[in-house]
Amino acid sequence: MADQKDRVGGAAGRANLPEIYQALSAEELAEALRKMRLIRAFEEGAEQAYMRGLIHGTMHLSIGQEASAVGACIPLSDADYITSTHRGHGHCIAKGADVKRMFAEFFGKTDGYCRGRGGSMHIADVAKGNLGANGIVGGGLPIAVGAALSIKKRKGNEVAMCFFGDGANNEGAFHEALNMAAIWKLPVVFVCENNRYGMSTSVERSTAVEHIADRAAAYRMPGVTVEGNVFREIATASREAVDRARAGEGPTLIESRTYRWRGHSKSDRNRYRTKEEIEDWRENRDPIALFEDDLKRHGLIDDGAIAEIAASVEREIAEAIDFASASPAPSTDNLTKYVYTEA
Repeated sequence: MADQKDRVGGAAGRANLPEIYQALSAEELAEALRKMRLIRAFEEGAEQAYMRGLIHGTMHLSIGQEASAVGACIPLSDADYITSTHRGHGHCIAKGADVKRMFAEFFGKTDGYCRGRGGSMHIADVAKGNLGANGIVGGGLPIAVGAALSIKKRKGNEVAMCFFGDGANNEGAFHEALNMAAIWKLPVVFVCENNRYGMSTSVERSTAVEHIADRAAAYRMPGVTVEGNVFREIATASREAVDRARAGEGPTLIESRTYRWRGHSKSDRNRYRTKEEIEDWRENRDPIALFEDDLKRHGLIDDGAIAEIAASVEREIAEAIDFASASPAPSTDNLTKYVYTEA
């Protein structure tokens, strides 16, 4: 992608671009698109492997939510932290994870991020600042606040970003975490990915406020609701929140409105929502298609570059599955090793 800027006209006309596109190079935007495509291809590959019996247990897919993860993470560096959710594959890839090791973890192999012990819901990549996905609804909220407190105590410049779903905003941990972060003005960004359903219960039936971001007012922090399927909306909100946190001004709550195309998990038969609703989101609000169209409209990418990205992602996924398949399985001799951290 080294010649991408040249192919789209370099810096000419950048003053007329949306502000977030001015702040990012054409290469960075192309990489964001690549990560979005990689997330979808990874999850489609995982789903196919599950159907073939290569993966056991369940999984929670975020197909349809790719812009939310990538846009939120784009202002972060490897030194910054994230905490994730049971639907966390996108966050992991957005933060720079290697899909070979992710597939190995899915397959329960020793080359996986957690040596095959964690599986889909508990992948961690500490080298990239990913403190781990979490099978407990709202479980990452207090962990992110703890990470942010450590940053402040160390007088660091890092930021902690906490992903959680709309179901978690009604958990006690949500309110406790936001209150503590506000009291101590911690460098943490709370990102609620509101995909409209907590398992099978709609947000309208479970949450008293119309916009989850409105709850930020109770803790005297900014709250912003954005269309999470529109890359530049979530990226802009995240950049502002991260800059605010780095400046010592405290936390922000971002509500990223998005939608999962698949069920809550592999056992979900989708009886609580209509086929028409799902199809509307697929046809009209696909975050990848929206991002590609927007980049092309502003002259930041062309069809040739998009085709190159798609081909490279396809190769990367195929190589990752081959790597995971060839990785050795854990031995029963060290079954309890790596389960707990060692002092």
